[in-house]
Amino acid sequence: MYKDLKGEGLEILAFPCNQFGAQEPEDAAWILDFVKQYPVDFHMMEKVDVQGDNEHQTYKALRDASELEGGELVWNFEKFLVNGEGKVVKHYRKEWDPKSIVPDIQALLK
Repeated sequence: MYKDLKGEGLEILAFPCNQFGAQEPEDAAWILDFVKQYPVDFHMMEKVDVQGDNEHQTYKALRDASELEGGELVWNFEKFLVNGEGKVVKHYRKEWDPKSIVPDIQALLK
């Protein structure tokens, strides 16, 4: 998806987090090295907490501006669609296949 749409303006920011089932216990350097085995060419951000006392400000803003209204994220791979002005357009729970949101992304890129 990113490969196909980055030329039209799509940006993907991935934030590693260890708050869900302790699935990301390693440090940032290890994570960056690990993803090299996959065709990841979007932005891998720093490892962060996405909720709780050390919640990263990006996630606070995303959650507060979405239908979550500050509510809890339930698992990794939740997605937020943000328009070019920085407004949260939609939040997708982990069950959403990224490919299924392509029409929403394309509508914003027009």
